[in-house]
Amino acid sequence: MTSRILPLLPFLTLSAVVLGADDPVDRTAINKEIARQFYEDLWFQDRTDKYHQYVADEYIVHDIGDRKGVVEPAAEQQRIADFFWKNGTMRGNIDYQVAEGDLVVTRWTADYKPETLIGRVLLGAGSIPIINVFRFEDGKIVEIWNHRHDIDTNQRLKFVLQGLLIGLLIALIPAFFAFRFKRRIRALREEGYPSR
Repeated sequence: MTSRILPLLPFLTLSAVVLGADDPVDRTAINKEIARQFYEDLWFQDRTDKYHQYVADEYIVHDIGDRKGVVEPAAEQQRIADFFWKNGTMRGNIDYQVAEGDLVVTRWTADYKPETLIGRVLLGAGSIPIINVFRFEDGKIVEIWNHRHDIDTNQRLKFVLQGLLIGLLIALIPAFFAFRFKRRIRALREEGYPSR
């Protein structure tokens, strides 16, 4: 069905604009198809050069971590997908989509197999469920909310290592002072101070 609708997508979008159709059912169906093709091209196939067909020149991203409310150029979507493709192979499938008004919610699963050391260390192998919410204007994605289940990825390793390093640092501080204090006591004893 997707392959039959895709060639008609430019015509449907153009006819909706020319005829002034504001039918929300038609617009939501078109937005769902645009979102579906976005995943197909950038994440399920290595066709990242098509990013500009789906994403506005600038878009707002709300991601886990520090990327909240950040305005990014459309090419950032290509850069992110290229990083994954450069370091491994991906497959994916859309579990379901829900659309209302100018929003499309997609729950999809990404399957990643790293092929480089960077891919193994930073990205890891396996499946990860993702929920994205796209907001559309004029047939382009203008805002993205990204919700990944990172606990199932190598991201948890980052938090484990961070906790380990903080714990080691906390343990090393008193150990450092104890070592210095022990050396000072030894030096004082050598100078003839009596020990108790």
